[in-house]
Amino acid sequence: MPAQGRKNVHGKTGVRFKAAYTKSKYENMLRNVVTDLIIRESVKVTEAVARDVIKEADRLVTLTKKEDVLNAKRSARSFVRSDDALAKLFNVIGPKMKDRNGGYTRRLKLENRRGDDAPVVLVTWVD
Repeated sequence: MPAQGRKNVHGKTGVRFKAAYTKSKYENMLRNVVTDLIIRESVKVTEAVARDVIKEADRLVTLTKKEDVLNAKRSARSFVRSDDALAKLFNVIGPKMKDRNGGYTRRLKLENRRGDDAPVVLVTWVD
């Protein structure tokens, strides 16, 4: 196969295939979605993303229950994108969930996405 020009150049013929959705991009997207969940209290995502969002959101709420508050805030800050979300997590969401032993979020199935027919769910906090 001849070279297709010098797009994304690495060497004489260039890169044939550009890397797809990498792990670092996925983790950054996950951080953004969890931060949106904390700020807006609900978020619409696909089922596959919802599994990871729920896992990380539950982990962050569990951090708010720790005795060592400073260390817990630092750990949560390394994941959450904004200071507003961090403050809301520790001042509003954490105290609301102090009597629960897990299961801080719920997932409600919605219609499939129009473009690719992917199943979409609404992730919200449990009251």
